[in-house]
Amino acid sequence: MRKLKIIEHISLDGVIQISTGSGDGDFPYGDWTAPYRTPAGLEKVLAMYGETCDLLLGRRTYDLWSGFWPKAPKSPMAERLNAATKYVATHRPESLEWGPFESVGPDLVEGVRTIKAKDGANLILAGSSTLTSTLLEHGLADEMVLLINPVLLGKGKRLFADGTPPRAFALESTNASPSGIVISAYKFAGTLQNLR
Repeated sequence: MRKLKIIEHISLDGVIQISTGSGDGDFPYGDWTAPYRTPAGLEKVLAMYGETCDLLLGRRTYDLWSGFWPKAPKSPMAERLNAATKYVATHRPESLEWGPFESVGPDLVEGVRTIKAKDGANLILAGSSTLTSTLLEHGLADEMVLLINPVLLGKGKRLFADGTPPRAFALESTNASPSGIVISAYKFAGTLQNLR
């Protein structure tokens, strides 16, 4: 069975939204992660993705990425993402173009279970915050890597929506980059222990 890893750039106050300039409402901050990126950080991100991977994406993230990565300059990240099978949570699979791709199907939970049971590269979920809570609720995420950027944004789409079920995680590793990003990897550790 292959593993599913969630990888997210996140602010200190839990925001993961990055403005693309269209359809972002009143989110004013653009790509606030850019000032903290470094070549060494990119190497760490590439290692997180692995030599090969497949992607699990919500439709909005798929549409954003499909407008960028197929036209991006040649790089190890572009090659990795363009070669990956994109498993997309969508009600319009006939409109997918950036491949290889497959629809997750009408039932996200069963679809992801089926995909994880297949042979293949490990799955990476990035962006696609609407999927995160459901994956955690059903124990489908094996690892979560947070790239915590040293900024407070005050508003924007957060990684965990209200109503996300409580879960416990075990810290697997953590390290800081010279630019201030703290990279922490967590494994799912079961239900939250209520200590009252």
